[in-house]
Amino acid sequence: MSVKCRAAILVEPNKPLVVDEVELADPAPDQVMVKLFASGVCHSQIHTMQRPARPSQPLPALLGHESTGVLAAKGRDVKHVKEGDHVITTWVDRDNSTTDQPLVAHALNDRPQFVAKWSGKDVSHSAATWAEYALAQERMVVAMPNDLPTDTTAIIGCAVMTGAGAIINTLGVRSGRSVAVFGAGGIGLCAISAAAIVDAYPIIAVDIIEEKLGFAKRFGATHAVNARGVDPVQAIREQTDGGVDYAIDAIGLPQTQEQILRAARPGYSGLNRGGSALLIGITPPDAKAILDTSLFAGNRSFTRTSGGDCRPDRDFPIFLRWYRDGKLKLDELVTHRYTLDEINSAVDDLEHGRILGRGILTYN
Repeated sequence: MSVKCRAAILVEPNKPLVVDEVELADPAPDQVMVKLFASGVCHSQIHTMQRPARPSQPLPALLGHESTGVLAAKGRDVKHVKEGDHVITTWVDRDNSTTDQPLVAHALNDRPQFVAKWSGKDVSHSAATWAEYALAQERMVVAMPNDLPTDTTAIIGCAVMTGAGAIINTLGVRSGRSVAVFGAGGIGLCAISAAAIVDAYPIIAVDIIEEKLGFAKRFGATHAVNARGVDPVQAIREQTDGGVDYAIDAIGLPQTQEQILRAARPGYSGLNRGGSALLIGITPPDAKAILDTSLFAGNRSFTRTSGGDCRPDRDFPIFLRWYRDGKLKLDELVTHRYTLDEINSAVDDLEHGRILGRGILTYN
């Protein structure tokens, strides 16, 4: 079934989104149509809005990449979900160990796009979720229990996957290991939450907004560093006797990339590895960090993760169980709600640091 629905349309870079009716095509044999309940508002979409269009991702385009919804229709080859199922949509293949597709399906590469129609124009999209419906490749959809809330769980498809996945998959943090998270936004808070769940200690939140640091303690941060007033690297070294086991950059600026490497503790030999610096945040276009390579002599490491190295079929049930058990506080983490007509306000609030945790769009 083709669907006409309202969506937020990126017509030109650095311009407000246009909310208008679009038409999505019938699902192909390996695609699904999802009527959305809610969608997260992620900072990586701002990077997409600010960069020039790419050859395989021309404008106009639809945005958004984490949501919950109900399956409205499916192609004949789709077996793992059925009409009426509640689902989570994401931008990582649900079993990415079995695909040769690029991992990231939004701002970071030229993955092939679908085409919608708007006022006679072609509109590119890839499981876009800032809309009332999403047409998605079946590999981007994971079933969820129908008895769980359908609003705050929308952020599992990116924020939780990336932040919590970095802790349990990329870094494999164990009980008693020390963690510092630079950036106490939505993804950073998910990393802090997962670190607390696996019993890391200490868990140090770093930000320049005091209110966010106080908020981070509700999710498991044991210490807080306001980088506006002190050198965060020096503060972390003092609080941990030389540096943390794991320093995470959930911002992506050159300055924070440089700081996490210096905040990781030194090692001394192959039998005593140094700490690890992990970049999660999306780096702005043309931003270049300068790393002090002499720090690698202390057996420190620097690495990058996309999507927390998650396998959604395996990991989303874990995150949902944490939520059901009260360990992952999604209801508290979602602090702002918007309608689709308020999407430009949501983007502006996110860009200017006015969203304390994570913002979502909700659909009637």
